[in-house]
Amino acid sequence: MTGTVKWFDAVRGFGFVTSPDMDKDILLHANVLRAYGQSSIAEGAVVDLVVTKSPRGFQASEVLSVSAPEHDPAEGGSDAPEYLQPIPDDVPFEPARVKWFDKGKGFGFANVFGRPEDVFIHAEVLRRFGLADLGPGEAICLRATEGQRGKLAVEVRPWEFIVSS
Repeated sequence: MTGTVKWFDAVRGFGFVTSPDMDKDILLHANVLRAYGQSSIAEGAVVDLVVTKSPRGFQASEVLSVSAPEHDPAEGGSDAPEYLQPIPDDVPFEPARVKWFDKGKGFGFANVFGRPEDVFIHAEVLRRFGLADLGPGEAICLRATEGQRGKLAVEVRPWEFIVSS
């Protein structure tokens, strides 16, 4: 079944998905999302799920795919922040580990393996690619460019993304 993430709270460990094929919301538990290889998912992301019916309602038993939310048409324009600018084709994915990320502040930092500098990660970049939060030590792959104040991520994906591409 295909649906859209209504909301997901990684701290509470669950969220809900809506689908035009169902009149009730579908529970998405954090363990099901983790089995897919993600610890968070953005509101508005499109997911393909295996759904089961339990005595308490419908719930996802497996995540098959995640697509990022539709881009806001204003994103990527000349007045957009530098982390939302179009991504140059020659910027490679690099393996990285999250140093820290504060969802409340809307940003954090990661370290690319083998490089000393931190890479700035903005929450909007996560949302743009279907994520909502990152945990310290989490392995990710990212594409980074040189910003006005140092390296900044312009694309962040779960670690498994690079293997499945």
